[in-house]
Amino acid sequence: MLDIKAIRDDPEPFRKGLARRNLADAVDALLAADERRRALISQAEALRTEQNAASKAIGGAQGDEKQQLIEAVGKVSAELKMVEPELEAAETDLTALLAKTPNVPHESAPDGFTDEDALEVRRHGEPPAFDFEPRDHVALGELLGVLDIERAVRTSGSRFVYLMGDIVLLQFALVRNALDVLTARGFTPVIPPVLVREEAMYGTGFLPTEAVNIYKTEQDDLYLVGTSEVPLAALHMDEILDEGDLPLRYAGYSTCFRREAGSYGKDLGGMFRVHQFDKVEMFSFSTPETSWDELELLVSVEEEILGNLEFPYRVVNIAAGDLGGSAAKKYDIEGWLPGQGRYRELTSCSNYTDYGARRAKTRMRRAGGGVEILHTLNGTATAIGRTLIAIMENHQRANGSVVLPAKLQPYLPESAWVMEPKG
Repeated sequence: MLDIKAIRDDPEPFRKGLARRNLADAVDALLAADERRRALISQAEALRTEQNAASKAIGGAQGDEKQQLIEAVGKVSAELKMVEPELEAAETDLTALLAKTPNVPHESAPDGFTDEDALEVRRHGEPPAFDFEPRDHVALGELLGVLDIERAVRTSGSRFVYLMGDIVLLQFALVRNALDVLTARGFTPVIPPVLVREEAMYGTGFLPTEAVNIYKTEQDDLYLVGTSEVPLAALHMDEILDEGDLPLRYAGYSTCFRREAGSYGKDLGGMFRVHQFDKVEMFSFSTPETSWDELELLVSVEEEILGNLEFPYRVVNIAAGDLGGSAAKKYDIEGWLPGQGRYRELTSCSNYTDYGARRAKTRMRRAGGGVEILHTLNGTATAIGRTLIAIMENHQRANGSVVLPAKLQPYLPESAWVMEPKG
């Protein structure tokens, strides 16, 4: 959530930044709502002051004077009863506007509104040159007997998949690889709850704007998370952290759920875009002055993890108009998928600055005693399903077998170092 006081004091940077998201008018709407709220606050305070003064004077008055004061108090009280609901409505309107207004993009985020406008930062490796026609992960999964999409559709509908046999072992090798890198970097591993209250969803910016993609259990009024970022951010919701304890870095492993509304017809028939998937997610609580260095550190962790997997990837800086609502800047790491013949997003990494922490009311106490909003960041350490796709497609051989990366082999039985076709 943006700081309305900062907008009031200097609106131009916000107006200029939000214009890059095609939201130039948002600042004027916020200022108008804030002005109405402040005017009503002043009116209510003046009426309460008048009411209190008249009430005190009644005690020492007699006769007509006392009667006049009683009538005056009654008149002021009646007027206050009319103003207070207006003030409450004005507060609600301003909060709603702030809740749906996204963060201001960082100046280093490129201009643009689509993934085509992202700026490539660097590239690792080159796409493999096969002397055969490479299979996509669906064909490989069927040949290897490790994916059962048909039965998953029968069981749960589209965008679900059964993982079977060796690929299950590979999944947990990916988790261990990620956690070993993360713990060596000082991250605390966490298995968080995946059902959360509305406050947690709101505090991380997924409500109200992402409601269409969230599963909700109506009977219990709980939400299934689309990323462990949500419960990790909520871990310190409504808390004040000591500056000396920052940065706090967490690595959460969880199953995630996403409705994928609006993606009809996209990436069907496999496990690239599914309703249920697993991830290892990083989350950092940082001081404001170190958060941009922290963002680069998170990206370096993602690259270290992916670098162990021996397939090509590239890092891209996402365009300002294509950022998620909470992000001021986001890097995506896109892996090369031979089955699609292009780079596709595997992980992302964002600096939310003070936007998410203000919503979640997470603050920091400076060494000198002052309290202020801190910064939060998140990044995907490993998106399991998409990474499985990249490994299978990049490490396939002509006969359909898949040789697994050497860095994963210590986590696997030797018999699973090569996934062989069945039958």
